[in-house]
Amino acid sequence: QVQLLESGGGLVQPGVSLRLSCAASGLTFRRYSMGWFRQGPGKLREFVAAIWWSTSTSSYAVSVKGRFTISRDNAKNTVYMQMNSLKPEDTAVYYCAAKYGSGSDKDAESYGYWGQGTQVTVSS
Repeated sequence: QVQLLESGGGLVQPGVSLRLSCAASGLTFRRYSMGWFRQGPGKLREFVAAIWWSTSTSSYAVSVKGRFTISRDNAKNTVYMQMNSLKPEDTAVYYCAAKYGSGSDKDAESYGYWGQGTQVTVSS
């Protein structure tokens, strides 16, 4: 079965960096667009970043653009998100998701597979 396993979360101080990883199995990874979403305390799940399967074109939420970078390694079936200059408002559970075919990369409904999430807490 399809599994998406996130790692790399933790408790960090404002201004530092973290890199999240999401290892995929059970699917033809190179055929899937991959996304990162997050859900902060008392908030709805929101789009963070996505990377397309065919061109590796990426897209970002306005709140993270310029600070976060999504990338993928198809040889390792892994998608990454480098998060720099972290802020307290970035505190959330971060989820990796896989999308096959068309559909908005910013719409969670477009994604058919989800990981369990990894907690990122930014606090001094």
